[in-house]
Amino acid sequence: MSDITVLLVDDHNLVRKGFRRLLEDEPGIQVVGEANDGSDAVRIAQELKPQVIVMDMSMPGLNGIQACVEILKVLPKTAILMLSMYSEEAQVRNALKAGARGYVLKNAVDVDLAAAIRDVAAGKKVVGPGLISEFNIEGEEKAEKLTPRENQILQLIAEGKSNKEIAAFLDLSPNTVAVHRANLMEALGIHRTAELVLYAVRKGLVHLP
Repeated sequence: MSDITVLLVDDHNLVRKGFRRLLEDEPGIQVVGEANDGSDAVRIAQELKPQVIVMDMSMPGLNGIQACVEILKVLPKTAILMLSMYSEEAQVRNALKAGARGYVLKNAVDVDLAAAIRDVAAGKKVVGPGLISEFNIEGEEKAEKLTPRENQILQLIAEGKSNKEIAAFLDLSPNTVAVHRANLMEALGIHRTAELVLYAVRKGLVHLP
């Protein structure tokens, strides 16, 4: 049986190197590349086509969830294991809805990263202990009206990005971003940017410093 190929994505070089060293001694797992942000992750994933991507959730620019959506459009069979500092159920829910196959805490002392990689590669869902009792997406009301693209744009708006900056991140025209922005505001019944930001924070789509 061939090794499970893995791409490591984290904006902290020491964290990536630490994970690489941790996995180098694991039989059946081969780290084939590293990326330091979401945009790099999308590009390198398309080049290397890894079986598993270990993805940091919070990165500048294109964050882990946004990168997850972009990668799975092109590589739908890739298993993405999300690593996060956030234990809130909304964060787990958002990652799994974006297509991630696993969600574990970066700072959990009992996380067996190699085992989690093997599980997601085998098609299993992996959620760290105590993070969420049951993955149940009922009761999402208005948020269910948003497309994955609108959710991406909502996150970037809440992070303070302009239409032009969002267009550059997602390789869209500013006019297309403006249309998506108008559509998501209509779907949510929200008419001001400040209210959009509050909504995104409340839903766990973004964390403000």
